[in-house]
Amino acid sequence: MNIYALSSGPGISGIAVIRISGKDTAEIIKTITQKPVPSARVATLRKINNINTSELIDEGIILWFPGPQSYTGEDMAEIHIHGGKAVILAVQNEIAKIENCRLAEPGEFTKLAFQNGKINLLKAESIADLISAETEIQRLQAVKMMKGKSSEKFNELREKLLKILSFVEAKIDFPDEDLPEENLKKIKEDSSDVLNEINKILNDQKVGEIIREGFKIAIVGPTNAGKSSLLNNLSNREVAIVSEIAGTTRDVVETHLNIDGYPVIISDTAGIRESKDEIEKKGIKLSLKKAENADLKLVVVDAKSIDLSGFLNDLLKKDAILVINKSDLLKEKLDPEISKFNHVLISLKDNLNIDKLILKIKNNLENKFISEEDILITRERHRQHLLRCVDHLNNFSDKNHKKDFDKGAEDLRLATRQLGMIVGKVDVEEILGSIFNDFCIGK
Repeated sequence: MNIYALSSGPGISGIAVIRISGKDTAEIIKTITQKPVPSARVATLRKINNINTSELIDEGIILWFPGPQSYTGEDMAEIHIHGGKAVILAVQNEIAKIENCRLAEPGEFTKLAFQNGKINLLKAESIADLISAETEIQRLQAVKMMKGKSSEKFNELREKLLKILSFVEAKIDFPDEDLPEENLKKIKEDSSDVLNEINKILNDQKVGEIIREGFKIAIVGPTNAGKSSLLNNLSNREVAIVSEIAGTTRDVVETHLNIDGYPVIISDTAGIRESKDEIEKKGIKLSLKKAENADLKLVVVDAKSIDLSGFLNDLLKKDAILVINKSDLLKEKLDPEISKFNHVLISLKDNLNIDKLILKIKNNLENKFISEEDILITRERHRQHLLRCVDHLNNFSDKNHKKDFDKGAEDLRLATRQLGMIVGKVDVEEILGSIFNDFCIGK
């Protein structure tokens, strides 16, 4: 089956790109242009015609990429046409008329590239991240992933485990031949080294995921403290409804911001108070959950009635800034106990000290992303595979002490498989290859 899709994104534009991939791509190009396929990778101007009437639809550039030297690994072509909606639709309708042609599913071109060995899973994910990047730090992280640093590291760790496994498999297959003591020692040392390396990778404060998904900031606090007004101020637009009526915000309102190149997701939450209203109670529950999962909490209180007991005191214990609003109404100095918290006095009404609050947020962001150079994990999927790998290696270490090689080999296989699943490479035949390359079996 041949697939096609608009690759340049919807909407009116100067140029639109329709991509085609499949074994009949050459015939498809011949059919809609009524001319032979152009030279490989040479931009060629061609008329694109209605298949049945030969009526001109548009005039555009054809790029021909014969497989396997193409993005998908199959025969592939790109049609560059004018970006009007009617033009795009007309060209796609003509392609759809051709037998064995269908519209591509989301990500299917990249999926084909992976299946045909052109890229690994990490490269495929980095392409998706690059396309969806909204800030500079997201773009830089996606580019680093595309360069293959993570792939190289995970493949390197996997190769080390395969080497260890080859020693263990040899012992199982040839029980009469004792492995030298230095080999047994090396098995223990090398597996311990891999385990330590993976634990070091996992100890990254989840910076890679935060960069990719956005730094989560939750605005929390009692009702009528100015939480929704703060969200609107930081967003420079009316995101949340602002009212003097307590309990106006009952759900979580989110907005995405770019603060000095850092991706941020700010959430305005329901005011926390005792309530008999079932809907408001659900909103308060969501507020507390959002605060618990946030990377930073902005705890907003009214300067006239500051009470940091109970839940507010708990929220301020970690990763929080106390935002004391309505400071224009404050006639006395702050209680020294309150001054001990990481705080800032603001007035949303007078737009006072908002810059100081933003500076505190920026400092928090910079501290969080300080180690982004060494980040290898960008998705929860990677983390879960590594955690499972650690579990299997810990199990192997326990069995290794008892020299229970049969069961230990299975733990190693499972650990190796988890690393392979990160890059999309799982092949047990590599173990056999390692055995025959390193041991003179059959002597």
